[in-house]
Amino acid sequence: MTKIKITETVLRDGHQSLIATRMKTEEMLPILEIMDEVGYHSLEMWGGATFDSCLRFLNEDPWDRLRKIKTKLKKTKLQMLLRGQNILGYKNYPDDVLVEFIKRSLANGIDIIRIFDALNDLRNIEKAIEITKKYGGHAQGSIVYTISPVHNIELYVSLAKKIENMGADSLCIKDMSGLITPYMAYSLVKELKKNINIPIQLHSHYTSGMASMAYLKAIEAGVDMIDTAISPFGLGTSQPATEPIVTALKNTEYDTGLDINLLNKIAEHFKAIREEYIERGILNTSVFNVDTRVLSYQIPGGMMSNLLSQLAAQNATDKFEDVLKEIPKVREDLGYPPLVTPTSQIVGTQAVFNVVLNERYKMIPSEVKAYVKGQYGKPAVEISEEIRKKIIGDEEVITVRPADLLPPQLEKYREEIKEYYEQEEDVLTYALFPQVALKYFSLRKAKKYGIDEDLVNNKDMTYPV
Repeated sequence: MTKIKITETVLRDGHQSLIATRMKTEEMLPILEIMDEVGYHSLEMWGGATFDSCLRFLNEDPWDRLRKIKTKLKKTKLQMLLRGQNILGYKNYPDDVLVEFIKRSLANGIDIIRIFDALNDLRNIEKAIEITKKYGGHAQGSIVYTISPVHNIELYVSLAKKIENMGADSLCIKDMSGLITPYMAYSLVKELKKNINIPIQLHSHYTSGMASMAYLKAIEAGVDMIDTAISPFGLGTSQPATEPIVTALKNTEYDTGLDINLLNKIAEHFKAIREEYIERGILNTSVFNVDTRVLSYQIPGGMMSNLLSQLAAQNATDKFEDVLKEIPKVREDLGYPPLVTPTSQIVGTQAVFNVVLNERYKMIPSEVKAYVKGQYGKPAVEISEEIRKKIIGDEEVITVRPADLLPPQLEKYREEIKEYYEQEEDVLTYALFPQVALKYFSLRKAKKYGIDEDLVNNKDMTYPV
């Protein structure tokens, strides 16, 4: 019997996809003990955008969230999403920061780390896989799924074999835009199963309306695990809903064994939270519409909203359709990067500039220049000399692993935050998001000493030692 394992994403990608990662820890805690009884393979509850959002929007310590959730779960593994050498930020970080971040994540309660690189440049995930295993975690290497003239089954199988040889414990097919078709899912999983021996997990989004069908075909092909989100935070730009998948597989050779009655209790809890976010205007129900434009432009849901806000800032929302058409052209110019953080922002921002200024590459953001210089890694297709010269002139393109050029930084960061230091994890928080972290640390200190939070930004403010 081939029991299919389920990773529940409501605590991370479910609310990241639908309410911009705004769910608070206190909203999660009351239901965790019931979730622990269901029989999930894992709960994805950390990483991705949760770390930044906790600090920036919720005034929460993400490390504290991890510890609190861990205390409630006795049976179910906790899982996080790590952007390889980008960790949880938007650039490459030095190895000393990466190593310490993984060590602390595992020590605070993470069991499984899903590791990916936006460019599928495996040099950017190798260190993370090595360190995760060294400190006792389950390292899940990822291939980022996209469609282009060069992205095909042969390429993905080649990447998967290399990831297995790096020592990864399992493989994830990460389809962040919901692009994978049911029969492609079947063919890809079938071919991977012939070539690698580690378990395979499929992660997709319902954006295009195909993900549930893709899951069923992948299951028939032998996939071991799939990602779903409990129904109030499933579908739309999120993952396929958990309950229908569990029901569809019941009494078959793929039966998940999950308790539908417990799933219904979990759904009731999150339904109430969803209604509140609809009332507050944070959840726009239009995200539940099937958006087939993703099949043409390959734009994930989060990128779509980001583009609209950029255009609104330029009073140019009327140019949205033009930007959608420009994105595939910029992507081709830049070597067909998959559109996932941070490459989705890099390609999207350049497309906005090209359209708003009515001239291609007249203005070039620093991130685009860094990308073309190779500072994010190597794209699947070499960038043409014409585009390279237009963007960086005669500047040199690096060919080494980007992190090899970064000196150790941890001690410097530790020194810079010594007046705010309360736990070793604070150094890592500051390393990833320095400005956001300092604001959070100031608020935390103000609260500790009963100081009015409105005064925190006063530069003359001093605190008791």
